Amino acid sequence: MTDAPDADAADETLAHSADRARGILTPSDREFLLGRKTDYTEHSKKQKRNRIRRRLRNAILDFSILFEHLEDRDRETVFNPEDEARDAYTQGIVDMLGFLHLGTLGYHVPFKDMLGQGVNRAEQKLAGSDYRMVTVDFNVDPVGRIDVDDVVDKLEAERFDEVTDEELRAFVRLMTESEEFSSAEMRSGMKAEMPAFLDAVSEATERRNGRTEDLRD
Repeated sequence: MTDAPDADAADETLAHSADRARGILTPSDREFLLGRKTDYTEHSKKQKRNRIRRRLRNAILDFSILFEHLEDRDRETVFNPEDEARDAYTQGIVDMLGFLHLGTLGYHVPFKDMLGQGVNRAEQKLAGSDYRMVTVDFNVDPVGRIDVDDVVDKLEAERFDEVTDEELRAFVRLMTESEEFSSAEMRSGMKAEMPAFLDAVSEATERRNGRTEDLRD
């Protein structure tokens, strides 16, 4: 099985940086949650948790103001970090969505309904009209048992379009957990094959565009 992330490695990320400016959490809150500061009494721990919960609730309410009134250029700047910070921000967005999913389990409005409403509101804001309506599909389907022989047969026969997303995720996970798996060999092998793959994709696109033009004539 895959090991949990190393604690020392996690401490080196931007999110865990000790001198990062205040967000929802103060630097002191982060030190508390990360266990870097432990000289708290039971009473002070309770007070700390209460303050964090209160700020988090108010932060959620703040998004109603941010959605309606923050200028587009400000929002776009927030979501356009420097290259060296991009991975950290991407992980932060992923964890934010995960936190919302966990927090709303058992909530009186299902997460998928709120997600759909949120995407709809964003689309209407972009269109400047409430006539812009979209359908948002969101399902949580656990990956079950897969037929390894069936997946291998599809791959050997190059029937790639028959491999389902569920099979692909499970197969990749099983492959990387195998003792025979070598990330270095896979990396070098895929890099060597990638130019030919991209050429084939480009040629297919050109043929498709050419056919489309012929059909239109």
